[in-house]
Amino acid sequence: MKTSLGRQEAQMLAYVQLRGRRTVELGELAGPLRLSSEQEQELLRRMARGGIIARVRPGLYLVPDKLPLGGAWTPSEALAVNALMNDRGGSYQICGPNAFNRYGFDDQVPTRVYAYNDRISGERTIGAVALSLIKVKPERLGATEEVTTPDGVTAVYSSRARTLLDAVDDWARFNSLPRGYAWARAEVKRARVEPEELIDVTLRFGGVGTIRRMGLMLDKLGVGGQLLARLERALRPSSAYIPWIPSLPKRGKVNRRWGVVDNEPA
Repeated sequence: MKTSLGRQEAQMLAYVQLRGRRTVELGELAGPLRLSSEQEQELLRRMARGGIIARVRPGLYLVPDKLPLGGAWTPSEALAVNALMNDRGGSYQICGPNAFNRYGFDDQVPTRVYAYNDRISGERTIGAVALSLIKVKPERLGATEEVTTPDGVTAVYSSRARTLLDAVDDWARFNSLPRGYAWARAEVKRARVEPEELIDVTLRFGGVGTIRRMGLMLDKLGVGGQLLARLERALRPSSAYIPWIPSLPKRGKVNRRWGVVDNEPA
């Protein structure tokens, strides 16, 4: 970690910040700062190692709008994921544990940022920000809301209803069942989410198993038959039954309407 800036570091930051930029790319500093390509490359590497800038990918770096006291800097989560997605021309939405925490479903603060996106799959680290990137088809993105963070960056989150749907649909990745059912019940009872919203996102983004499970949950809540009929119409007749809680043995009362074994513990 650098505690003071050299002449080249100060010139680089002044050049980028004067132009209101948050990123700099290898190749654009050599001329203005009168550096050779080797000097430019070494300058960027040195600043990244010193915690002054953060590497997004080879050749692309995030730059602070102003350097914090002490000289160390890392981008915010929103700034990091935006930089990566903008560079790849992709769309994203922060989901899973981050959205669970944002909406108050879970008080555990995630140490990683989980994001559905249409470009990248795998783990990335930008500064001190760890990203878990989940690549999906473009049609799997949607039902979002934009949030302006304290540093003025716009972050895209899954909506409250979409987050509840993901807790059921992507339960294996997020380890979110049966907790997700309790969250959804509470949100419907408190009128924070309307049953119709859950049905809309379920039909748009949920698989067959999720439609069945969400149907049983809403049925237990006494949601009207006309609304539930929308979910029923999306299902084909089947003699195969699925467990309501996939991680538990498939033992319990069979709900033939939804083709689900209700194995929730009493």
